[in-house]
Parts: sequence; C-alpha cells; structure tokens
Amino acid sequence: MGVMECINIRPSQIGTEKKENCKFTNVQVLNLLILFPFFVVRNAYQYSGSSLSRLFSCEKDMFYRFMNNGNIKWRKLLYAVNLHLLRKISRSTEAPHDKPVCLIIDDTDDPKSGRKSELIGKVFSHILHKTILGYKCMTLLYTDGLSQLFLDFSLHGEEGRKPDKKQGLTDKQRSERFSADYTGQCVEERIKEYTMKKTEKAIEMVKYAIKRGVRFDYLLVDSWFTCADFVRLITSRHIKCHLLGMIKLGKTKYHTRWGDLKAGQIIKRLHKEGQVKHNRTLKCTYCTIDVKFAGTTVRLFFSKRGKNGQWNGLLTTDLSLSFLKAYRTYSMRWATEVAYHDCKQLLDFGKCQSVHFSAQIASFTLTMMQYNILCTVKRFEAYETIGALFRDVTGNTLELSITDRIWELILDTILEIAEIISADASELLSAVIDVNPKFHKFYQMYNLYAA
Repeated sequence: MGVMECINIRPSQIGTEKKENCKFTNVQVLNLLILFPFFVVRNAYQYSGSSLSRLFSCEKDMFYRFMNNGNIKWRKLLYAVNLHLLRKISRSTEAPHDKPVCLIIDDTDDPKSGRKSELIGKVFSHILHKTILGYKCMTLLYTDGLSQLFLDFSLHGEEGRKPDKKQGLTDKQRSERFSADYTGQCVEERIKEYTMKKTEKAIEMVKYAIKRGVRFDYLLVDSWFTCADFVRLITSRHIKCHLLGMIKLGKTKYHTRWGDLKAGQIIKRLHKEGQVKHNRTLKCTYCTIDVKFAGTTVRLFFSKRGKNGQWNGLLTTDLSLSFLKAYRTYSMRWATEVAYHDCKQLLDFGKCQSVHFSAQIASFTLTMMQYNILCTVKRFEAYETIGALFRDVTGNTLELSITDRIWELILDTILEIAEIISADASELLSAVIDVNPKFHKFYQMYNLYAA
C-alpha cells in the first residue's frame, strides 16, 4: 500500500467514463483489481466472499464490465504505473551497483483449455516441442540487476502450415469462437498486433519505451530477434544504448577481412590463425572478431565448452565490450524467465477464463502491474524472493480475514445471549470488552487491522 501511494493514476489516463450505475470510480475499480491477489482473491467471482469485500462492498459484474471494456488504454496505464515506480526507485535507491540497465525481449506460452475464446488458436510451444491451444505473449522487461519491471507486452497467434486449418483450427471451430465488434475502440490496436510479426512488434515496443523516457544500456534478445533490423534500430537511436543478442550459426553472412563469410566459416578462420583463447573464469574456449553487418561494425563472440562442445555466438554493437562482460551481461536475460515463473506461480499469469480478448489484455496488464509493485517493495524491504514477500503480504490479509470472522462470531453469540436474558446488546458487549482484558486486547487488535 505504501508503494501504491506513489502511483497517481488520473481518470483521463484510463480512457473511459464512469458508468452511471457504478458507485466506484474507474480509478477505484482499477485499484481494487490490483489488490486482488494480495487479499487471496483469484478472480471477480470470488470477490464477494473475500475480506476485501468487507471494506468495499460491490458485485462481481462491476469488475467484469471494466475488464471487458475495449476502450481502456491498458498500455498507457501500464506505462503510467511503471514511470511512477521508476521515479520512486531513482529517488530512493542509495546502494551503488555496477550492473547495466537492460531491456529484455522474450515470449512465453499462454495455454488455454477452451476453444470459445476470442482469436484463440494453436501456437507452437518451444518448451513442449508441440502445438498447444492458446496465445503467445511477447514481453518487454526492464532490469537493472536489482529489480525487474514489465514495461509492455503483446498477444500473438500463428497462422499454421495447413491452409485448410488456419491457426490449427477447422472452419467450424473458428466460427464458434466468441467475436465482438471493437470498431473505434482502443483494443483494435491489440487485435492488429495479434497477426503482426514478433520482430516488427518488438521494434515498435522498444521505440515506444524510448519515447516514454525509458533509458537503458543494452537491449538483450535471443537468436530469434538478432537481425539486421534490430542492429539498425539500436544504432539509429539518439540515446547511448547497444544491442547484445545471441546469433544462429546458420546462413547469415558477415563482411570480414577475408570476405563475406558465415559464422561457422569465421570460427574456422580464427582457429587457423590461432586467435582462439581459453577463459579460466568461465572455463570455456572463445574467440572475438569485429565485422561489418547491416551497414555498421559489430563485434562477434564465439564460445564453446569442452573439445566436443557446440559453438555459440553473441553479437553486440558495443565495440568496447570484452567477452567476459558480454557473457555476464547477457546472463541477465535469465531475469525474464524468473519473472515468468513468479507471475505464473503466484499471480495466475495468463489464467483469465474470459472469452473477451479485451479481458485477456486486461488480465495480463493487471498481473504485470502487481508483479512490478511486488518487485519495487522487494527492492526496499530486502526480501530474498518475490515468493517470500507474496506469502508475507497475503498472510497478513488472511489474518485480517480470520480476525474478522472471529469477531463476527463473538458479536452473534453476544446478540443471542442478550436476546435470551432480555438485556441490551450494546451494554452487554461493552461490559464484556471492558471487564475482560483478553476481550479488550482482541478488540484493540481487530480495530488495528480494520484501520
């Protein structure tokens, strides 16, 4: 709650007006949705039976209407929250650290079980090595070595290889999917992203982050995104930033002093000239070379472990980078896998069951906001893991819920006794609390939690 106080969201940033029959403002509804997992509320359906509903009484339909609304500017809302958090981190952080600030582009599977969801289709899972029903979620993550913040994301589908089964579904299955008219609404942009190439959308994400004032030292990408377009993107920016990405040892050619060669051919030339070295720290064999690629000079690193190990390659636009620093900087990319794991295990990342595509976008955005807030708290409270912090937060709210129920039980018992002996209930309650020190202590504890 202390971190959330620094987040000031204006009604105009949400992008939609308050409904006349809604007693809460849109900002209040948004804040309640962000608080759900911290009060052990998995979804809007469970809200009415939660301890949070005792403080803010409302029906589940209010949340469903808000999340299904296609006019809410979820991308701008996520950035608004992140910019507040980044300012808080910048003002409050005093401990020095030598790690660079990085942006990480990666994607993860969002498996679904029902075929009725809007735009649902089959995508190939690189983890399971087979096609699954669901979406692909591509994310842009900010990390400085201490904190991770999700800046942006997009949901994608795949057309598939079979013309008669687009997206892995038959014509009948596609026609049975839910479909809504979003003409002129903000979610239209998200629907267009669904069919975009990931590399094109990733470039747009980085440009938008820079436009919103996000500054970084390195953009970390895997071999899927390390291409000429990304090299040109980074080298054409007015801010000082560099690309660091893994490359495939495939057919791509680089201009060297020996002519245009593939990565495998370059390694053989370097080995022949005796430029292959051994790094004791990482216990691997490596070699380095500067080449021309996409109209600019880039540095290539090749490394392998053991005599029979496979060669791996890294590309960077930072010509001052050493092999050891490049390796350690690229290892920061693991932060995105840790973030995915925490979000899926603790915050139900991608578990929204709504058939509305706008609700899927809302669910992902809310989860990222919740994770970013947790990461910011973790930074200043020195918790070892996000999981430890999450358990501590939810533990307090569970204690509040238990205390609340015990108090209700005491009140019901006193009311029944008062009715049996024909006494005034308020006087009897006051007498019990004031005379009995244990009841008095419990009453004080209840008031403290309620406050």
